[in-house]
Amino acid sequence: MNKDNNFGRLIALLFITLFACLALYWLPDILFGYKIKKVDLLADIRVKPQSFSMDSLRVMLEQPDTLEMAAIQAVQDSLAVKAGLDSAALVVRDSLYRAIYSVQEADSLGIRIEDYSTGHIGLKRFFDTLAQVDKLNRPVRIAFMGDSFIEGDIMVADFRNELQKLYGGRGVGFIPIQSKVAQFRPTVEQKSDGWKTWSMLSDREEQYTILGMVFEPVKEGASVSVKTVKRYPALEEFSSLKLLYEQNVATHMELFYNDREDTLKQQLPATSLITQFEIKDAFRKATFRFNNVEGFRALGLAMEDITGIVVDNFSLRGNSGLILQRLNADYCQALNEIRPYDLIIMQYGLNVVNADMLQYGWYTRRMVEIIRHMQQCFPDTDILLLGVSDRSYQENGEFETMPAVLALLHAQRQAARRAGISFWNVFGAMGGENSMVRFVENNWASKDYTHLSFRGGRELATALVEALLLEKEFYDEAEKVVNE
Repeated sequence: MNKDNNFGRLIALLFITLFACLALYWLPDILFGYKIKKVDLLADIRVKPQSFSMDSLRVMLEQPDTLEMAAIQAVQDSLAVKAGLDSAALVVRDSLYRAIYSVQEADSLGIRIEDYSTGHIGLKRFFDTLAQVDKLNRPVRIAFMGDSFIEGDIMVADFRNELQKLYGGRGVGFIPIQSKVAQFRPTVEQKSDGWKTWSMLSDREEQYTILGMVFEPVKEGASVSVKTVKRYPALEEFSSLKLLYEQNVATHMELFYNDREDTLKQQLPATSLITQFEIKDAFRKATFRFNNVEGFRALGLAMEDITGIVVDNFSLRGNSGLILQRLNADYCQALNEIRPYDLIIMQYGLNVVNADMLQYGWYTRRMVEIIRHMQQCFPDTDILLLGVSDRSYQENGEFETMPAVLALLHAQRQAARRAGISFWNVFGAMGGENSMVRFVENNWASKDYTHLSFRGGRELATALVEALLLEKEFYDEAEKVVNE
């Protein structure tokens, strides 16, 4: 009897030991400040999901598109004709591009913008408007769309700051009525009370613009307050305060700003279209309060100047970019009427890349459709697609680039090529393979080896501005040659 009990205890102890050893695989990557080497008892027999080696993925990044080039050229030619350029001008531009860059394929370093339009006019409208920045009766506007990679104004804040130093303008631009990241966004102080958020991430019934959200008051006296900050000189004060809303019956608005004793009271005009209320002054802080709110739906506020550069951050945590197919074209065009955008930057990928997936042909096809839809929503706006950033995972106890990152980067570049738009290689600008490890070591990224810190965002923002300015140099030179 005792022997049986002892044998049972031995078997139980063996199972406990086995499960404990297996559990070591799930230890955190860092414990008490020390990096923990992954213990994987099944490493020798585990079948890895990747079907390509890193070498083959590197080669793939440099290969031309697998789609028939004639089909791509036909699409790009049609876009060039729409831009009003004749064939001779396009030939001159293409020849000049080859002479300057030697090749027309991928830029592995992220130094320049890869322009896949015929004649390399992918940013023509943006650069033409930028050249008139001092003569326009409105600011040059950029919409920076993305996921959690840019939330809280990471990267976008420094991108905005650099452009405003070069071309003027003040203010943080558009901010939604309420935000999950308001507490740690350092470019504006914001408080909201009494609102329900509708998001296209979880709702398929409402109609959405590029904000991807709409806000509905849930009580009388619903409010939103904003205050400027001193983190960047151009954010300390602004001259134009706007309220954007898409629906109203008979809402009463009260506006308090700059500690003034008097309060602006106004009944907002009834509307079923996207509308804005604007007041001009020297603003540092403001509070909106709303009553008689039945039938009122708001989008957000805009804190900006009437000239210079405005960069709006439209980040939506968890957004893969694929839901943009559901943007309502009529709503987007209505928004663009009162708030015209000259450039839309699209940053997506972190919510798509998957360690178990290396085939992203489906993503290329979907993203081309989405780019076409964005061009329908904003027909007079240039589009710049950003490639996915580096992301690390732990392999044999060390952090290294997830192979799926290279596969997705290739798919994104193919989408830009097929759609005939501009592309920027974020992965290359970070330093390529295993650059996220360096970013984490420098405190430029968080220890999830995925997201940037504000310091890391500054690095990428500077690189993006430099790439845009380099592309502008080419554009200006091409304009001179074509017009000679």
